[in-house]
Amino acid sequence: MTDAPATTLVPRSHEHGITTLTLDSPHNRNALSNRLVAELGQAFADAAADDATRAVVLTHTGGTFCAGADLSEATSGSAKDGPLGLARLLRSIVALPKPVVARVTGHVRAGGLGLLGACDISVAGPAATFAFTEARLGLAPAVISLPLLPRLDPRAAGRYYLTGEKFGAAEAARIGLVTLAADEVDTGLAPVLEGLRKGSPQGLAESKKLVTAEVLAAFDRDTEALAEQSARLFGSAEAREGMTAFLERRAPAWAR
Repeated sequence: MTDAPATTLVPRSHEHGITTLTLDSPHNRNALSNRLVAELGQAFADAAADDATRAVVLTHTGGTFCAGADLSEATSGSAKDGPLGLARLLRSIVALPKPVVARVTGHVRAGGLGLLGACDISVAGPAATFAFTEARLGLAPAVISLPLLPRLDPRAAGRYYLTGEKFGAAEAARIGLVTLAADEVDTGLAPVLEGLRKGSPQGLAESKKLVTAEVLAAFDRDTEALAEQSARLFGSAEAREGMTAFLERRAPAWAR
């Protein structure tokens, strides 16, 4: 199944200074296909250029915020264009001169966690779950680590990067993956958005520069090397077995 070309994968709305972008690619659980990455990048660029937008909310339809890479695309080639495109998208979110807030009510895994990590503030509801699944597929969380590792508790990153365990919103808040675990996500989000509406565009932009400087430095230093690592791993026989096994809903050859 594919979406009709005229149907956007990232619908937009605007209300009281807040532009909302919604990941809406139900056939692949909002996975980071080339098309979704391109549309999302354009949507953020448009929001950045809109004087009426004080902040951006990134949310989703369905029970998955983002399922990571679109493995149906990933198994068809090994070029680094995909990892580079994702890295450029993530950097553009971090560098956006307006705050970006993630609203999460479902599952987030693999590359989707990079998208979440690129946001400045994130609020997760009680049904939100998270998992770094790359190691189970013969891969590594390479370019998505650029916005994540400077912000994550190092010991927790070691555990979840290696085991692929699923964890909930409270644990995600404890280790720094999300800002707030809320019993009701929109109630938790309300004071955040109210505070952003009161900020001046200049004040918000300059304050964001201070808190994102380390993350942007990591992008500028390491993007090329990590994109090449991702391309090498995606093209390996082991990763192809891992991704194919996932798509076929079976255990990979190495599982014990």
